[in-house]
Amino acid sequence: MANVTLRFAVILILLGGIFFYLTGSHAPTSLIPVIFGVVLFVVGLLARSESESRRKLFMHIAVTVGLLGFLFPAIRSGMALFARYVQGVPIAHLRAVQEELLMAVICLVYVILCVQSFIAVRRSRAQ
Repeated sequence: MANVTLRFAVILILLGGIFFYLTGSHAPTSLIPVIFGVVLFVVGLLARSESESRRKLFMHIAVTVGLLGFLFPAIRSGMALFARYVQGVPIAHLRAVQEELLMAVICLVYVILCVQSFIAVRRSRAQ
């Protein structure tokens, strides 16, 4: 899973970089996925340890970062979309909402993969 973590980290870094460029480099908040990506990358590198306990620790940290990377943008973009479609309030920063939705989806897929991996490992140990 450490290699999967590194791949998702690169995807988040690219997402933040692309949206930073698309906003004309005027929105430093578009770099938030880059921050999550860098943290995931570092934790992913640390999870490549030979020690099983260190690997477990860092993968649990990584999935927690992924979960936070899902929750915060999902809530923020969900509120913006709710305001738009239920209350009729126009979306002020459409690119930001798009980026938040993409980050939420990417992180959700990552968390699901991690949970499936954790379950598979636990099942293999029980046998």
